Amino acid sequence: MSAPRSTPATADGIRFAFGTLTALPVRVHRWDRDAARAGMRAAPLAGLAVGLCAAAVGGLLLLAGSGPLLAAVVTTAVPAALTRALHLDGLADTADGLGSAKPAEDALRIMKRSDIGPFGVITLLLVLLAQVAALTELYDEGWAYGAVAAAVAAVTARLALTLAARTGVPPARPEGLGATVAGSVPARAAALTALLVTAAVAAACGALFGPYGALHHALSLAAGLGAAQLLLAHCVRRFGGVTGDVFGALAETAATATLVLLTLG
Repeated sequence: MSAPRSTPATADGIRFAFGTLTALPVRVHRWDRDAARAGMRAAPLAGLAVGLCAAAVGGLLLLAGSGPLLAAVVTTAVPAALTRALHLDGLADTADGLGSAKPAEDALRIMKRSDIGPFGVITLLLVLLAQVAALTELYDEGWAYGAVAAAVAAVTARLALTLAARTGVPPARPEGLGATVAGSVPARAAALTALLVTAAVAAACGALFGPYGALHHALSLAAGLGAAQLLLAHCVRRFGGVTGDVFGALAETAATATLVLLTLG
């Protein structure tokens, strides 16, 4: 008897998620729409792996006697290393494209260039400073607060990609990763994934920090997704759709907004 179709599809999806959204040594066997659909639904799982690595390193530094600032810097550096700074590069390119105020075709051409312009540099600087500042404050409350925040932010970042890959969001170019995954996830499936991930985060944080902690982390996750959706809507209006760079910008925006909201209250 042949194996159920869902088993290989799920495995291919996980490989796709880890192979495209991380620098971990995972070989992607399929690049078709079915693999992209399953991969984008599995994106939060890749985020969890990255976030747990960042949380572990930051937490170990604190336990070894380092200060919150150093732990925050290293926690911010780990996701960049585990993605070869792919999302940060996408953030910079998207900032240059949006900041150029040029028509969509010219803006997309600017985003494809290998250099980084002033808008990209300033955006990278401010985003990284915001992430480090937020994590420093959270680590100052205790290693668990910073570690959990790092994991939740990484999951939120990839969940934003699941929502951005839903049907109805077009690609800005006919080629590239953006075109491969754009519109691949049914809107209902993307919404269900978001609800399930939010519920799982709330349950896990509730077990650690109590009911208020569960609510606080769930709302921060929702705020991170909201910030990413605002950027997504603007990019679709501005560029005519999404690109791989836009996906990177969405991930960093969601992560940063989540971290900032976790410092409040």
